[in-house]
Amino acid sequence: MQINKSDRNDAVGIARIMQCGWYKEVRVKDLDSHAVKALLVSRALLVKIKRDLENQIRGLLKNLGLVIGPAKMNAFALRAAELTEDRPELAAAVTPLLHARVAIAQQIADLDREGVRVAVSERSAYDLFLTRNLKKAQLVRAKGIPASYDAFIAQKLEALGGLKPKLVEEQARTPGSRVLDGQITGVQQAIGAPKGRGAASKYLREFAEDVKRSGLVARIIEKHGVKGVRVAQ
Repeated sequence: MQINKSDRNDAVGIARIMQCGWYKEVRVKDLDSHAVKALLVSRALLVKIKRDLENQIRGLLKNLGLVIGPAKMNAFALRAAELTEDRPELAAAVTPLLHARVAIAQQIADLDREGVRVAVSERSAYDLFLTRNLKKAQLVRAKGIPASYDAFIAQKLEALGGLKPKLVEEQARTPGSRVLDGQITGVQQAIGAPKGRGAASKYLREFAEDVKRSGLVARIIEKHGVKGVRVAQ
């Protein structure tokens, strides 16, 4: 430890660390890797913005009893336009958001570039999603989740796809890496009852809302140290 910090003392301290071997190897990324990283971060932010816009549109319509329902890509915009067709005052609020959504979707498509390689576990849910949605980036498939991480490291790939809890775990042992904000898809956990059992369905719905609202689910997640998951909205 150097009591007085200066360039000279820092140099002496580094020299002593090198002599004693008190250091570990850290991968230094080249400029191309940083450029690809910036590209992936940009795309993740745009995906989040697009999802937030869709949630805002759904919320505006839901307040008036209008529900878009499950809809993706062009079906979302068509359904929103259909619901506001006879409501000019509502269309005036929703249409600009739809236009922004289209513009952001185009930017996301533009960031799907050749030269970006993504390691995934073969036949996983995110492999299927990326296969359908990536047009230019290359998927590198491996037999299982551990093998996809090994391929990511060994082949020096630009990205690794996977479930967020596992990505957080891998990031901790991979210097210089980070988990991107947002998500490309999600695992939606649910409970249900057989059709025709209204009382059971009502009980399950109220139970699920109660354990979320009371904070029980959040406390269990925190207690067990689960990373990369959140309480459903």
